[in-house]
Amino acid sequence: MAAPAARADDAACKIDLGRGWPPATENYGSAVETLLFSGVRPALSLTRLPARSAESGLQLIAGEGEGDWTLRYTEADERVDVWVGGRRELRVAQQPSVVEVPMPASLARRVVADWQRALESQVPADRTAEFHDGEVLLFVVNDAASGQSLRISGLQPGCGPATGLMEQVGLMIEATDDSDEKRFKRWRKLEESLDQLEQSLAGATG
Repeated sequence: MAAPAARADDAACKIDLGRGWPPATENYGSAVETLLFSGVRPALSLTRLPARSAESGLQLIAGEGEGDWTLRYTEADERVDVWVGGRRELRVAQQPSVVEVPMPASLARRVVADWQRALESQVPADRTAEFHDGEVLLFVVNDAASGQSLRISGLQPGCGPATGLMEQVGLMIEATDDSDEKRFKRWRKLEESLDQLEQSLAGATG
């Protein structure tokens, strides 16, 4: 009975994610990404636009050849989007907090490929992003070969294969605060989470 029940749960899963920018969000989101990326074009990024607190993001930056990639966790020093005297301001003249650690290239490429597959399969091409009052997530995957970008925006997924992405976000953020020895253990957990994501995606499309 467990398998049919699981399939029924998957069928009932609805996630509030769509393609592109949510309405009335692009100027704000672009300002935050510009601040957090610091002139770099990540292969993969997740940016959080919270309702009230400081914005933050996770980025994967390709290395040279087969060298390590760079995993970065960045956070605005103060909230970018503020209201002053009844007027909206985007405070981009600040220095964000940046933590960088190396990630094995093979693992980083796998994260990018699995995220792209998960986002494309879970968010149909004809589903556009919708406006939300609460915290909004911005997922971006940049395909270096084609030069194309996949942008998915919306609320944090609470069901389906996309929840695996959030587990992996947590592991990568924790890895930026680990010693070298602990980080290797974090990479193993990340690989296990990717295994589970791939199995989940195979089940969803099988």
